[in-house]
Amino acid sequence: MFSIGIGTRARTRCDGIARRHLLRLGAAGMAGVPGLPRILRAAADEGRAGPAPRARNVIFIFLEGGPPHQDMWDPKPEAPAEVRGPFAPIRTSVPGTIFTEHCARSARIAHKFTVVRSHTHADNGHATGYHYVMTGRRAPFADGEYPVPTNEHFPSLGSIVSRELGAAGPLPPYVNLPHPMSAGGPGFYGPEHAPFVIESDPSQPDFEVKDLGRLPGLSEARLARRREILERLEADRGAAPPGGRSAALATYYRRAYDLITSPEARRAFRLQDEPEATREAYGLTQIGQCALLGRRLVEAGCRFVGIDAPGWDVHFNCFPSLETDLIPPADRAFAALVDDLDARGLLAETLVVMMGEMGRTPRVNAQAGRDHWSMAQCILFAGAGIRAGQVIGATDAHAAAPTRDPVSIADFRHTLLWLLGIDSRAEHDDPLGRPTPLSDGGVLIPGLLA
Repeated sequence: MFSIGIGTRARTRCDGIARRHLLRLGAAGMAGVPGLPRILRAAADEGRAGPAPRARNVIFIFLEGGPPHQDMWDPKPEAPAEVRGPFAPIRTSVPGTIFTEHCARSARIAHKFTVVRSHTHADNGHATGYHYVMTGRRAPFADGEYPVPTNEHFPSLGSIVSRELGAAGPLPPYVNLPHPMSAGGPGFYGPEHAPFVIESDPSQPDFEVKDLGRLPGLSEARLARRREILERLEADRGAAPPGGRSAALATYYRRAYDLITSPEARRAFRLQDEPEATREAYGLTQIGQCALLGRRLVEAGCRFVGIDAPGWDVHFNCFPSLETDLIPPADRAFAALVDDLDARGLLAETLVVMMGEMGRTPRVNAQAGRDHWSMAQCILFAGAGIRAGQVIGATDAHAAAPTRDPVSIADFRHTLLWLLGIDSRAEHDDPLGRPTPLSDGGVLIPGLLA
């Protein structure tokens, strides 16, 4: 293997390479060594280590459609009625911090998590905003269009975690439930970093993970012989090129075998084993049981659990549905998850995030609803060594725009990856050989880390 020594110190700029090293690189280029830009980039990255991880895994609850921040975690009780809405403010366990009355469970444990009230961006579309959050890049399609996959090029957060951290046991490193997350795909990373999608509602009495069970009459011995035959066929055909379809299929076969044959994996998905009191604490709703299953999955080694909770696009007569169908189940699920992880000693190594792609308009519209509003929204963070019991950032008197510490999508993504020990500046080449960083800039959210 051809190698070029650049020295022992990390070099992060081209002008940091000594003249003698540059001459050696130039001579290598003239000698016809391919990939000089890649060599230079490797030199720049030499010695650069990612941050020390604070989290082993993530449970990412996505309130699809845009939760109304002023009706939940950023109330404005002094604003006019058409701004503040009908919900009353309540105190939380953190002195001086208020939520609305339908966030009562999270209010009781506000000392265990942090609210960022100043998340802001400029994409007011659902599909495009979801793409922006999950990939960190603006969507190459118009809102209202739903190409499949929506993130054809750039990988999602879960796929980045899958590639950078890999599996921590028999479970897939990246799981979506109860259905695929929009823009949650692997992009150019390839199908080996796609999520394992459950596509079944865990709140239903007959819940089971499709295709996880073994076919009747298929014994351990027969299953082992099938795998042996498959491995022989693969060996006879020769090694599959990395990133190709054959390699991806081989990965799928291996993961499927691990899932089917692993008692730990099958047990993780067996939600019926949970005590009834625990299930009721999370709420016998789709989001509640998804959160409980998310806890079981990270407990068994899953790295990134993405929970898609739709229904938050509240344009018309929104307050009855917010009061009964949307806010209380989400509030209950989040509070139960944080409490449960804490009681089990898992909160210190699990990052819990709850957010949507946008907030909602400051003023209630003529149809008694709230419209799209990406300029201000909230993110809830818990676990993984963050500094809990605080509010970061603030919005104006109408919850319309940040007045302090604005947080961008790039900041959010950089912070999440940093907590997992992943350097967001790291790059991978796309199919055209272009170096693509994991995140497009961003800084740590100020004040979030303990």
